[in-house]
Amino acid sequence: MQLVRGAWKLLVGIKDALVLVAMLLFFGALFAALNSRPTPTTVKDGALVLDLDGPVVEQPEEISPMALLGGGRIHRQYRLRDVVRAIDDAKDDSRVKAIVLDLDRFGGAYPAALGEISDALLRARSAGKPVLAFATGYTDGGYRLAASASEVWMDPMGGTLFAGPGGSQLYYKGLIDKLGVNAHVYRVGKFKSFVEPYTRADQSPEAKEAATVLNNGLFDQWKEAIARARPKAKLADWLTAPDKVVTGAGGDIAKANLAAGIVDKLGDRVEFGRRVAQIAGGEDNKPAGWFKKIKYDDWLDAHPLPKNGEIGVVTVAGDIIDGKSEPGTAGGETVAKFIYDGLAKKKLKALVLRVDSPGGSVTASERIRLALIEAKRQGLPVVVSMGGVAASGGFWVSTPGDVIFAEPSTITGSIGIFGIIPTFENTLAKIGVTTDGVKTTPISGQPDVFAGTNPVTDTLFQSAIEHGYSQFLARVAQSRHMPVDKVNEIAQGRVWIGGTARQLGLVDRFGTLKDAVDEAAKRAKLDPATVKVTYLEKKPSWAAQLARQWSNDNDDDAAAPSDAFARVAWERRQLVMRAMGDVKRLVTGGGVQAACLECGGFGPTAAAPGDARLLDVLLARIGL
Repeated sequence: MQLVRGAWKLLVGIKDALVLVAMLLFFGALFAALNSRPTPTTVKDGALVLDLDGPVVEQPEEISPMALLGGGRIHRQYRLRDVVRAIDDAKDDSRVKAIVLDLDRFGGAYPAALGEISDALLRARSAGKPVLAFATGYTDGGYRLAASASEVWMDPMGGTLFAGPGGSQLYYKGLIDKLGVNAHVYRVGKFKSFVEPYTRADQSPEAKEAATVLNNGLFDQWKEAIARARPKAKLADWLTAPDKVVTGAGGDIAKANLAAGIVDKLGDRVEFGRRVAQIAGGEDNKPAGWFKKIKYDDWLDAHPLPKNGEIGVVTVAGDIIDGKSEPGTAGGETVAKFIYDGLAKKKLKALVLRVDSPGGSVTASERIRLALIEAKRQGLPVVVSMGGVAASGGFWVSTPGDVIFAEPSTITGSIGIFGIIPTFENTLAKIGVTTDGVKTTPISGQPDVFAGTNPVTDTLFQSAIEHGYSQFLARVAQSRHMPVDKVNEIAQGRVWIGGTARQLGLVDRFGTLKDAVDEAAKRAKLDPATVKVTYLEKKPSWAAQLARQWSNDNDDDAAAPSDAFARVAWERRQLVMRAMGDVKRLVTGGGVQAACLECGGFGPTAAAPGDARLLDVLLARIGL
């Protein structure tokens, strides 16, 4: 017995020691993080480094401290407005000698976001600030940013691969049939293709028609933007016959890129660093290629946003879901509460809704819309700013806007709704399982996932979907001052780019979030030059801030690979992750959905952290 007591005391002592060590490490890191926050006086001369080793999004998901403590991978996301603000603040600051764009592991962004960052880089160039870009290899999104630099560098072992939008997507009909699953689909809108992967083995003619127009429109805008920013680049052959160009150069892609004016210099990271040091300064006793740096996060911390303002900005980012949500997802209850709290506590004069969402739950979208209606009832102007995507449910929440801003490459529309219920009667029959029971009404036990739905249930659900679509049309018609029949013609679930949407009257003007804030200020009779903004959103917890600070000093092994060939393979893997995430969201989301299938393929290349974890779990289960 004494031996047992002694062993127990030893184990308790070890446990207490480990807890003490963990606490010391935690509070030591917290102290270091809090004391490392810079002030405007601590930012020294150097090059502002935008090391975008992750996707640019409208609202980043918080980094979980548990991911750090557990040794998990850190999926860094960059907030679009912060990236743009960092560039604009740097262009007129004498301490910033150059802006360095490190795109080796860039995680992508929606076309509209790429355009906004590119415009900011061009403003910096016009102000006389050198902008230098580097990557081992460039694909479409990274080069969209690099083209705006004054010097484009590439590793001589690298090269470019411009694929353009489009490609294959997964269809699950064959798998569903093999498993015996019966997918009951209720929808309105001949272009509402979200449910097609579960009901077809290929793309419908209507979906193919709409996708062709959408892809070609975005690709034309990409080519035009590159031509404006970099007129000397000879891209035509690289887009139509890249194989002939590369074989003609003996397989040396980098050399061919240089000859075509796609890049300015070939050099490794050390050579690039020496070039930056010529502009921003360096020291001989430092490692080769070293230059004076201003870190992105330090720069943002040294230029904090005002805490209070007359214009409230509320963000609807990511999938719209029922209930509460964390940053990066738009929970109807959460977003509505931000609006109501802002109306009650912030003394707001106007409200700006920033939308970057492919849609989701109809009930959650309606809850957000009603909160905006309350703001209008209290006399506040409501201005909508569409970001990279504002489709389906993202358009539903936009309908209260007095004026809607979008970018020419914003993906919007997709006015249509659907519902899908899987049942497993055929699956159970394959293993000899049957069902039976007593029913008191035609819909007792319906929808019955074990025995299937009946005609009465199907009629009820389809009628509800058609009613919901009529409501959607009515809200758009009222908002856009159009007859319902006209809205129905351009709706039907079809997705449009911002340029076409403006011609159709779905949006009013082209402009950024800043343009929307300026418009809101004017409508509230405030001076746009001096008006302040308050963001109605969850403030990062101290734990999340600590996690971010900690992650800054650690390489992100979840980031994209640097060379172009490995990157293409990585991008395909991200598509698989997103497809799995779509299935999960379809099963766990609200019953009636206003969501856009096509929209995800144009967004950030990197899959959402949750989708990545889903694939990891699946691979672990099957032993890969």
